Amino acid sequence: MFGAVCLLVAAWLLLVGTPGALADERDFRAAVACPPGAQGTRGADCLRTAAAHIDRADEVQGRKTPTYWLYLTESDGTSSRTRLHGSPREAPLAEPGTKVEVTYWRSQIRYVDFSSTRLSTNADPRGDYRLLCSLGLGLAFYGTAFLWGWYWMSRRSPPTLRAYPWQAAVTTTGALLLTLLGAVAPWFTGSIQAAFRLVASGTVVVLIACLTAAVVLKRRQHGDDTIGLTPAVPIEEEVIGGRVLGSTPYADSGGGFLVVGPGYLASTPDPTGSAYRREVPDTLTPVRVRPPYTTDPADRPDYGGRALVLECEDNGEEVLVVTRNKHMPTILGALRHPRTDGPALP
Repeated sequence: MFGAVCLLVAAWLLLVGTPGALADERDFRAAVACPPGAQGTRGADCLRTAAAHIDRADEVQGRKTPTYWLYLTESDGTSSRTRLHGSPREAPLAEPGTKVEVTYWRSQIRYVDFSSTRLSTNADPRGDYRLLCSLGLGLAFYGTAFLWGWYWMSRRSPPTLRAYPWQAAVTTTGALLLTLLGAVAPWFTGSIQAAFRLVASGTVVVLIACLTAAVVLKRRQHGDDTIGLTPAVPIEEEVIGGRVLGSTPYADSGGGFLVVGPGYLASTPDPTGSAYRREVPDTLTPVRVRPPYTTDPADRPDYGGRALVLECEDNGEEVLVVTRNKHMPTILGALRHPRTDGPALP
């Protein structure tokens, strides 16, 4: 449903909003000065120029891009205002009493002529298509990727125990790259045609990269998903993030920390590791290291997708030790190192 909504919004932006903005830009570029008899027609498609002087300039607060409102009085006494980018304290200075010329198109001031330069207002339609096209392309790629990922995972993808299957990783990465490409392309090109050419070329590159990654990952993860790691025996006692999950008495109850040392492993809720330790017995036997599974306990920590799981056995009962991937070699070293006189339980 969410992907379909994204595609519907993208369709409106690309098929209605963007063409409308491009049409306004073409009309503005093609507009000519109004004939003398039409100078008083504010809503005309021609360019109507009027002399004016600045009453005041008010800066807009709270915006990353500085802008300011320019208040004007025209030669016929008409008061108006328009919004400009920049600061009134920067050249050209927008000081009260300064004489300027304003140019109207379709009832709005499109640019202001100072004595030395011309400043476009925020009503200048040139380039307005970029925001609409950027949003449209970004949502189109995101919505398409969302629907494709849902279809593939539910209809075509083989069942997997992995909590983070490679199919999802490749799809998500490709979707983010294409969404980013579509969102930035209109801002880094000079025309909508160039933007679409950039998007088309980038899409081919991203698809080739994703297909290559899919082939490599499929071959690498075919069969047993045991992860081979070299144990790293801890030199001294240290506290790391992790949990011991299972039905054994030493399984933690949500503490979130492990104390490791040479031949010693204990869970604790204390970040300093000085209290409430539950020591792992010698009967705990490591079996293998694997990625997280969807069948793991619901309270298994994730660590931002960087968790690894050590399957263990203790007298026929399964015990899981979960920690960050960078800490797993230390866990293996602590369990496989010959037991010494470890720290006493508090």
